[in-house]
This record gives sequence, structure tokens and C-alpha cells, in this order.
Amino acid sequence: MKTATGTRENIKVIEEYESGGLRVEVLEYEKLLGISNASMAQQVYFMEEQNIRVRQIALYLNREKVTIEKGAMSYFQGNIEMVSGVTLGNALGRFVRGAVTGEQMAQPEYTGTGLLVLEPSFRHFLVLELAPGESVIIDDGMFYCAQGSVSVRAVAQRNLSSAVAGGESLYQQQLTGPGIVILESVVPMSEIDVIDLYNDTLKVDGNFAVLRTASLDFTVERSAKTLIGSAVSGEGLVNVYRGTGQVWLAPTIKVYKTLEAAHALGISNTKNMNMNTSNS
Repeated sequence: MKTATGTRENIKVIEEYESGGLRVEVLEYEKLLGISNASMAQQVYFMEEQNIRVRQIALYLNREKVTIEKGAMSYFQGNIEMVSGVTLGNALGRFVRGAVTGEQMAQPEYTGTGLLVLEPSFRHFLVLELAPGESVIIDDGMFYCAQGSVSVRAVAQRNLSSAVAGGESLYQQQLTGPGIVILESVVPMSEIDVIDLYNDTLKVDGNFAVLRTASLDFTVERSAKTLIGSAVSGEGLVNVYRGTGQVWLAPTIKVYKTLEAAHALGISNTKNMNMNTSNS
């Protein structure tokens, strides 16, 4: 079978995963060699020095099926067929559910044997393998691809007021295994703190938890027992996770958003900009 790197010399495989009939490669371009503009070349040079590189996902299917984010396909080769997942029987239901939840009406499904390569991106890719029955809830916009055995669906927050106060969407995507899941992330895995809870409680000041085990109970509560205590602490409301499972925290998300805002405003000093991730 053709490899995703092909004849290109400036691309390498940085991660590799395999489950059932699916093999996943995370590709990375070592340099962008086609730039002819001096100003852009200077910008890309500093981007590469900071490990801001173009990455790409390659999927090798062996009588396998994958579900990908709409618009993520770059090219595919081999005996692979694409279906929308929408039929005359479920079209209306999907349309109504999408209007309520924001869920895409159709996420393309590719099935067969061959090579499927997804679009290049400057973002980071997080790859995890879910065990049978293992279920996680992910942050908005993170879903990129999943093995066909993984269930992908939108679920409502258990507590409406907590969703609003906690800065979370009313509906989030829940992924249930078994199989490989690929997420697109602003931050690399090296900046994500994976916290294991064993019948424990985690309180977070802000909405920078990018993934959590679906069995965990999520609420929004005051940081102190009294209103006066919360006011004195300066924290106000906190997102609370209770039970047994995992929470993935990415505290640097707000830092990057602040830097992007400063760049857009032409501000070189971020000293007086708000880094608080909380909506309280």
C-alpha cells in the first residue's frame, strides 16, 4: 500500500497507533520550503523555532471504517467508499437534532481498504484509544476523527444552570469505545495535565478542562461555602468534577488566547490583559 509520506523528503512520522483494521500516523512537516516572500519566511522561521509546524493525519484502513470531521478529508487511495451517514429515514431527525444541539447533520464515514489522508493543520493532534464501553466527553471543536467502532453523539449537560455558569455548551460530544479517537487541540499533550480521580473531587477555576470521563458528575458551585467567602477569595464560581475517572486540564489555553488577542490588537505588552479563564 502507498505510504502517506510518499516521495516527500521534508515530512516524517512522529507518532503511530494501531487498533483492529486501522493504523494511524501523525505526520509533521520539518520545514515549509515553498515560501518566496522574505517577510513571511521570517515569520515561519520563528514559528518553526517554537515548534509551530504543519501536521497531518494519515489513516490506513484494512476493511475498516472511520468517521471524520466534515471537510477534513484531503485525499484517499484504494478501495474506499465515502457515505454521509444520512438516509431518507434519518434525515429529518438529524436535521432537527442538529438545529437543537449544534451537532453536524452528517459526519462523513469512509469504509474499505486503502489510505485516507486528512487536511494539514498547525494545531496539535491528540490520539487516544478507548476501551470497550469507555466513554469521554470532549470540549467543543476538538473532534477530528474516530474509528468506526466508536460511537460519536451529542449529549445534553445534566445540569442546565451549571452548563451556562461554567462556560460550557449546553450540548457536548460524547465518544464511547472501543477504538481510536483523534482530537484536534490548541495545546500539545505535553501541556495537558491528566488528573485521575478515585471517588474524589476536583474544583477548577475556569473552563479549561478539555476532556473528562463521562461517568464523572459535573456541577458549578461557589468556591467557598458562603457568598462572603467567595467574594473574599476572588474566585467566585468553580467547575466541580466528582467521582472516579479522568479530567484533562489545559491551563495554557487562556495564555494562547490572550496572546492572540494582543496580536490582533497590536499590543506587545500583555501585562494588563486578563488571563483569567473563569466566567465568574
